[in-house]
Amino acid sequence: MPETAPSVDPRRWKALIFIALAQLMVVLDATIVNIALPSAQQDLGITDANRQWVITAYALAFGGLLLFGGRVADLWGRKRTFIVGLIGFAVASALGGAASGQGMLLGARALQGVFGALLAPAALSLLAVTFTEAKERAKAFGIFGAIAGGGGAVGLILGGVLTEYMNWRWTFFVNIPFAVIAATGAFLVIREPAGGRNPSRLDVPGVILATLGLVSLVYGFTRAESDGWLAGPTLGLFAAAAVLLLAFVLVESRVRAPLLPLRVVMERNRAGVYASLGLAVIGMFGLFLFLTYYLQIVKGYTPVTTGLAFLPMIVGMITGSTQIGARLMTRVRPRLLMAPGFTVAALGMLVLTQIDLDTSYPALILPGFLLMGLGMGTAFMPAMSLATHGVQPRDAGVASAMVNTSQQVGGAIGTALLNTIAASATTAYATSHAAGARSADLLKLQSMVHGYSTAIWWAVGILALAGVIAFTFINTGRPGAGSPAASSAEGEGEGTVLGSSEEDGELQVPVMVH
Repeated sequence: MPETAPSVDPRRWKALIFIALAQLMVVLDATIVNIALPSAQQDLGITDANRQWVITAYALAFGGLLLFGGRVADLWGRKRTFIVGLIGFAVASALGGAASGQGMLLGARALQGVFGALLAPAALSLLAVTFTEAKERAKAFGIFGAIAGGGGAVGLILGGVLTEYMNWRWTFFVNIPFAVIAATGAFLVIREPAGGRNPSRLDVPGVILATLGLVSLVYGFTRAESDGWLAGPTLGLFAAAAVLLLAFVLVESRVRAPLLPLRVVMERNRAGVYASLGLAVIGMFGLFLFLTYYLQIVKGYTPVTTGLAFLPMIVGMITGSTQIGARLMTRVRPRLLMAPGFTVAALGMLVLTQIDLDTSYPALILPGFLLMGLGMGTAFMPAMSLATHGVQPRDAGVASAMVNTSQQVGGAIGTALLNTIAASATTAYATSHAAGARSADLLKLQSMVHGYSTAIWWAVGILALAGVIAFTFINTGRPGAGSPAASSAEGEGEGTVLGSSEEDGELQVPVMVH
């Protein structure tokens, strides 16, 4: 296949700057508010029962509407959807920063999630159709993967700085310059290739079933965290999610223009990417959550110091993504990067299971963070690129949305699952050691650390499972070794397939996450 116009257009590297900036804004917004939440709660008089909704409102809207956003990008045009998503996100952020009460803040967070669900898949699919040459795509996705993986930790640092030295409202206002710069740059620089738009009508039943099903699933895990796994509302939400998502699959298999063509998720390599990334994010979100509390409550770090403590993880992610993943992506099979990457991250997590009251940051936490970052950066790089493996350009948006969906759902599951495990282990430890405790405060801290350590052990296992799934399911060859899957797709008469060049092999597939 001859090299296409987007591959020789020098504007594509400028486009990457604005696409990556928008992705950074979306990813860091998932964590930047966490550190600011105590200040916002006190300022606006938010009750303890409602404070979780500042996080949950964003996750529900974002996770529930991602497939819809991905299909809108395919139908309406990626560039247009991208710019509208950026403008809407900026407006929602301004409303959040100016919030005068909890209702306004929660509404702004939900609105951020809505426009984030438009923005994230549009950004990924733009990248997918902009970089079509294997080596350049490797570099582009190395940068994008580092941002997607490290954005959450950047959010913790930025949230700490803004909260401590300015005001919690700036964790919202900071999005506005990001969005304005990215939207202006996108309007001037990005040129969407012709022919990739899907002219089909929107699958309204699919939108309703997918949105309600994903919202029920995410909310079910949120209720499990607060009410317990066997509580009536929790079980009811899980049952509703199962029924709605099953109905969604049945509808998608029968309608002429499905919201999520089942061919997108049935391909073995893409399925492996979605599953392994979703599991990896479960472990990652658990780490951010527990280590943030550990460093502030047990070690006494300030919000800024806590955020800076995560900096080595960001450095590790950038190094793993740009210096390991990007350099090797065109030389080795993707699973030989993803599976070892998740394994190294699991080893870093294993180191962090040894935290105690007097743990040394340089001796234990620092190497754990570095291993986590290197492993995740190395694994995220090929995962991003494979997310639209063999997919037709008309489906690039929804394939990209599936990666974001797996990460959003994984993040919600990880927060609820690991939080519940930690809480149970903390209570059990406190009960069993109450008789011999020297002081109540010391016992409380010891119980807390034991709970965190127990949950991190679970995260180790989850990351190891992500590595096994990546190694087992992802069987695409290295670039230049041929492309059976892509060739098959081409043979079906579906049109041009992203990543199916005989010269460059199956990794000719841009895209991608948090």
